[in-house]
Amino acid sequence: QNETTVTEFILLGFSSNPALQLCLFALFSVLYSATLMGNALVFVLICRDYRLHSPMYFFLCHLSIVDICYASNNVPHMLRNLLGHGRTISFAGCGTQIHLYLIFALTECVLLAVMSYDRYVAICHPLRYALIMNWRLCLTLAAVSWAFGFVFGTLQASLALHLPFCGPCEVDHFFCEILAVLKLACTDTTANKVLIFAVCVCFLLFPLALILIFYLHILATILRIRSVPGWQKTFSTCGSHLTMVGLFYGNAIFMYMGPGSSNSSGREKVLSLFYSLVSPCLNPLIYSLRNKQVKEALMKLQRRRVFHS
Repeated sequence: QNETTVTEFILLGFSSNPALQLCLFALFSVLYSATLMGNALVFVLICRDYRLHSPMYFFLCHLSIVDICYASNNVPHMLRNLLGHGRTISFAGCGTQIHLYLIFALTECVLLAVMSYDRYVAICHPLRYALIMNWRLCLTLAAVSWAFGFVFGTLQASLALHLPFCGPCEVDHFFCEILAVLKLACTDTTANKVLIFAVCVCFLLFPLALILIFYLHILATILRIRSVPGWQKTFSTCGSHLTMVGLFYGNAIFMYMGPGSSNSSGREKVLSLFYSLVSPCLNPLIYSLRNKQVKEALMKLQRRRVFHS
């Protein structure tokens, strides 16, 4: 009898203080703009420069697409709310946010593991790299990453959105995060939480274990390198990827598999903010724009613009 037909949710966000909201709007706008420009620049450089048409940059291109879509799914609505233009979101809009959030997050989990495999083959089997990482395999790995993200993201989202919800429909978050929305259901959500945990095992723990195995082999290969330039080149190639892997998987495991992970609070909002803004903003700088070949492609593009102007 207490069940209601929900047509919209209220996103509580970060704070109701107007001054703080304005400061957050300015900060998040800068980060979001940097995210869009940085990832778009990486995408354009990789597409335009034939020297970057290699498996590593192919996967980086997909990562840039994921980051742009991931940030654009949550941040524009959050900025609108911070300006005081209403905190409500329709049921369909909330479902779309959950669905896309899961798709892009799960796709990035698989992509990071694929990228670590690419580095493993490049460093541990350099003579067979071109043979192993052929374009058919690269296209297959990219397609599998997107397919896994879509299938399992759709499964979780559909099960969550078919639950009955009760008022007041206040989501204690700045977007429709799945754990925060599940708290509003009028029925037992144990099955949903078990599914979320199982997906976390498949998409977080298993890929992380593979990544660690790949990097253990990479470390063993590095230790056999006697030249200092060889060390520096290997560390510059893998250090950035390993740093972001630790941040991404560490935060995800802490958020969804840690103690009290089902309670949406300030901790979950900060961690979600890392995924929505900080990580997509840092990825172009850490993965790509510090890379020598990408820098050369950027300088080449700038010279072309100066010449044509």
